[in-house]
Amino acid sequence: MTRGVRIREGRPEDAGAVLSMLASLAGELGLTQRFSSTEATIRQHGHGARPLFSTLIAEAEAPLGLALYFPHFSTMRGQPGVYVQDLWCAPGMRGKNLGSDLLAAVAEAAMRDWGAAYMALSVHGHNGAAGRFYARLGFEPASDEQPVMLGGQGFAALSAKRKAIG
Repeated sequence: MTRGVRIREGRPEDAGAVLSMLASLAGELGLTQRFSSTEATIRQHGHGARPLFSTLIAEAEAPLGLALYFPHFSTMRGQPGVYVQDLWCAPGMRGKNLGSDLLAAVAEAAMRDWGAAYMALSVHGHNGAAGRFYARLGFEPASDEQPVMLGGQGFAALSAKRKAIG
């Protein structure tokens, strides 16, 4: 573990710090225009009646890193896993093993909490440094899979289609 840094589970009162770290990540990726999380959405979806994700926060005097993750299941593997949606380390902490410490903490929590046997994540195509970081840890591209997304009006239309059938 990185000296003087502790990693702990996120709490509802951390929503502002989580939002700040996610906003920093979005800015670094050039995705500020798409970023629309708020403290309220982080608190609701991460700590509400039915939490959809968990967070781990690395901190010393202030937050220095974040991992946001949730359960994943592979029918091909026949096993539960963990999907890391976001991993962020403060610029001054990069290259000091904090990212790998956070991923190790995610793996341990997911194994303990739901028997996860693998970790999955996506790397933004233009983020070469992240790709190299994950490759050093042993992550491999899933060449037989390509992430695709449906959002906005397309998602609403698909949902409405089911209601019309039903």
